[in-house]
Formats: sequence, C-alpha cells, structure tokens
Amino acid sequence: MKFGVVVFPGSNCDQDCHYVIEEVLKKPVKYIWHKDTKLDGFDCLILPGGFSYGDYLRTGAIARFSPIMKSIIDFASKGKAVLGICNGFQILLEAGLLPGAMLRNKDIHFICKYVYVNTENNRTRFTSTYKKNQVLKIPIAHNEGNYYIDEKGFEELERNNQIIFRYCNRQGEINEESNPNGALDNIAGIMNKEGNVLGMMPHPERSSEPELGSTDGRLIFESIVNWLKEK
Repeated sequence: MKFGVVVFPGSNCDQDCHYVIEEVLKKPVKYIWHKDTKLDGFDCLILPGGFSYGDYLRTGAIARFSPIMKSIIDFASKGKAVLGICNGFQILLEAGLLPGAMLRNKDIHFICKYVYVNTENNRTRFTSTYKKNQVLKIPIAHNEGNYYIDEKGFEELERNNQIIFRYCNRQGEINEESNPNGALDNIAGIMNKEGNVLGMMPHPERSSEPELGSTDGRLIFESIVNWLKEK
C-alpha cells in the first residue's frame, strides 16, 4: 500500500497531507513532482490544496496541463484511487476527471473556517468508515468553491449517488444558511461514476488530529486504507 502526494507549483497543503499519511496513519507515502510521469507502485494519489500556478487564468486551469496529468488520467482509468482536495478538486474538474466547474464564492471573498458537511453516501472507498448522514466538522479555505453543473449533469449526479458531501448545519440540516459559498444544492464533494475519484472542497487533512479541533477528516484516509487492505 503506497500513497502519492502530487506537488504542483503553488501547492501549500502537500506537507499536511503527507504528514497525515506518514505520521498519523503510519503508511508509506511519497511526494510526486508535477513533472514526473511514472506512477508505478502507487495505490492512491492525493492532489492537495493550494494555489497551483498562482490560480492564474482560472483555478486548476494551468495545472491541468502539467506533465503528470496525463499519467493521473491513465491511473484513474485503471480504477485506482484519486483524492482531490480543494485546489486538487478544482484540477480534477478542469481535467475532466469529475463533472462540473467551480465559480467564485457567492460573496466574492476568500473563506477560511470550520464548516459542517453531511455524509450523503457512505458506501464508497472514501467514506466507508462514516455512518450514513453523519455530520462532519471540517475546515474550508477557498475563493472558488461555488460548485456548478447544468441541470442534466446534476440529475445524473443524483441518480448515480455521486454527491458525497453537502454543506449543512450542526444538526445536519441542509439549507441556504449552511451554504458558505453558494454551491449548487450545497454540494461540497462528488465522485466519478466509477467511484474511484473523489473531489471535495473541505480539507480532511486539517481535521485529522484532536489538536486541530476535529478528527472527522481522518476517516477519509482511514476509509481508503481499509479499502486498500481488502483489495
């Protein structure tokens, strides 16, 4: 079992992700520079948060053309696990590995705070250690987290149970007041049809130890580890 954390110019959560895998979960992990193209031996790739290429043009738009992305697309096509967090989610959208797009936050401000999200689907390799509708306390930190997809695409997401997390309040209620960025239907995280690629705006690596105020995010990584053990 081996994890890889992809590092783009401007990534700033790569060390946090690496730390959680190596020091918290005690599993093998390696940094992968965005110009590397060989992904042999890896079982799960993490595209971390940050500001790849300074978020020029559009978040994730330039990183989508990094040399490693062709290899990541091939990696995902083989059914291997890919987790995109915040900017990593934005890159997966730009690369076409996940459907939809990210818009600026509804109030045009950068948001950095703890939020609550509801676990919509716990029958995935990323969420199996959660209970259905479990409310998680996980932080967000983004300027473009306003998820959008057209009506047909949204219907497909719902039909295939691809919506994994929705923003909610402490009680698990999903409403406009609990939506921090204006995302369509409070969507905070989705996966592809095949179930091996997950993108989420909240940062699970920032909520994996008690000292950080929550350990709810750790279960994302533990779910992946459990799934890899059962392979």
